[in-house]
Amino acid sequence: MRANPITPQVTRRSLLRALGGGAAAATVGGLVAGCGVPAAYVSPGDRGAKDLSADKRLTWANWPLYIDVDDDNPSKRPSLDAFEKQTGIQVKYTEEINDNDEFFGKISPSLMNHQKTDRDLIVISDWMCSRFVRLGWVQEMDRAHQPNVTKYLDPLLRSPAFDPGRKYTVPWQSGITGIAYNKRKLGREIKHVSDLWAKDLAGRVTLLSGLDESFALLMQGNGVDITKWTGADFDKVCDQVEKLVKAKHIRRFTGNDYIKDLSSGDVLACQAYSGDIIQLQADNPDIEFVVPEEGAELWAESLMIPNLADHKANAERLIDYYYEPEVAAELAAWVNYVCPVPAARDVLASSKDKETAELAEDPLIFPDDRMRSRLAIARDIRASERTEFSKRWNRIAGL
Repeated sequence: MRANPITPQVTRRSLLRALGGGAAAATVGGLVAGCGVPAAYVSPGDRGAKDLSADKRLTWANWPLYIDVDDDNPSKRPSLDAFEKQTGIQVKYTEEINDNDEFFGKISPSLMNHQKTDRDLIVISDWMCSRFVRLGWVQEMDRAHQPNVTKYLDPLLRSPAFDPGRKYTVPWQSGITGIAYNKRKLGREIKHVSDLWAKDLAGRVTLLSGLDESFALLMQGNGVDITKWTGADFDKVCDQVEKLVKAKHIRRFTGNDYIKDLSSGDVLACQAYSGDIIQLQADNPDIEFVVPEEGAELWAESLMIPNLADHKANAERLIDYYYEPEVAAELAAWVNYVCPVPAARDVLASSKDKETAELAEDPLIFPDDRMRSRLAIARDIRASERTEFSKRWNRIAGL
């Protein structure tokens, strides 16, 4: 097994752009009704279709390179191949999701018009999942068919504000938005969000440009409980960042290209994703990732079954398969994200392969108790807030 390269994470954590975010926000906010098209919300009774799972098929849309592949044959996906052999279910696996908003635009016309998407399973970021759940575009899962999910799902991920009890979503992989820095070049440790604003970092700091990716960590730096942040908390962060931009303290706002800036030394500290830093550390042990003392945001990209899916039972079965600790361990060893199945840690630790066993001790894959105590899932931005908040943030970030 090997870890995935850094490149595909550029697509997996794509940013909310001004146009895409604004368009999606208008649709989600229910404004479509005022534009001469049907209201978007779908009531529970209209979400299901006749289940054709007996035909042993399943269509699954995911992000590029977000599943284990065979080192000698990239067209083979060992964990998925094993599922097909074990169950007899043929999976049509497509790597078609390159951006949350782009994918939203691709399938939203079908969903709002009560039509099939021709997909039984999709994986998108939780902040976008919240829109689908709010609009009634995904089906509630039958946990009686998912004993592994019930037993093994990480308690930290079990009940986000947008989907209490995870009735409609199940995390595929998780991650942390924290701070990365070059400890050797900086010459000191970073422990707090406020450390980013020290004078010796002027012009050498970057923040993430996407609103959904950036705001929670900055609020945590102000001592805010991000599970119940307010509009006033958002305004305070914007005021702070606006001043830092004018003072040229913040070098720029980035997507995943902060990786290049941090590697080259142009930037000494930045907002970063845990999955990226595992890869950077392999080449540069001076790079550190820190969950600030005030806390950091825990996020996930989750599996959902869209309305009118033809093979709901098969989709539920596949989701539960990936929550078997042995399978979750196989996946975690390849993608290097925070594993949503803590029990997979013991599986990796027992590996005879030294490198694989060492992954069990990596807190960026299996956060230790101290780190876990400082992680929180931010409440999502409400439809009524998104347009106004996006405009202000995008103006500051230059989007």
